[in-house]
Amino acid sequence: MHQEAKPIQKFGTVIKDLPIALDEETRIESVELLNQILADTITLRDMYKKHHWQVAGPTFYQLHLLFDKHYEEQAKLVDDLAERIQILGGLSIAMAHDVAELSRIPRLPRDREEVPVQISRLLEAHTMILDYIKDAAEKTDENGDNGSNDLIVSQVLRTNEMQVWFVSEHVVRMSLVKA
Repeated sequence: MHQEAKPIQKFGTVIKDLPIALDEETRIESVELLNQILADTITLRDMYKKHHWQVAGPTFYQLHLLFDKHYEEQAKLVDDLAERIQILGGLSIAMAHDVAELSRIPRLPRDREEVPVQISRLLEAHTMILDYIKDAAEKTDENGDNGSNDLIVSQVLRTNEMQVWFVSEHVVRMSLVKA
């Protein structure tokens, strides 16, 4: 029965005449930008959970807790991004296969990796997101979509920058000094 049901809205469209003071073209562009950020954020969120479960070594406890904290912060961003897309009258991606298809972040191997590799992969994913959201913030600002711009800058950008700082501090950048 449900397989024959017609959708009430097609993906990639927005509800017409939505009274939120943004034209349809602006909302379509913002939804597209936000769905890309959403796909990458879902992927990063899941990377944090994978590494939370699989981290090993002398920094296990600290990273186990840090990765879980970052997972929760990314999960909040996922919800906020999806809700903003809905507010704009669009449809947020929601299913794993759609995320895998849309995300620009490379798929992780199923294997357990060493901590430096985990950190490197997380930092690479953050960099990809940060590069994209800077452009998305400019576009939403130019288009007058202040709500999306605020979400991108105040929440997505700042959360990712903070997480990069915390994760990158686990990369040793100094030579060891012998006593």
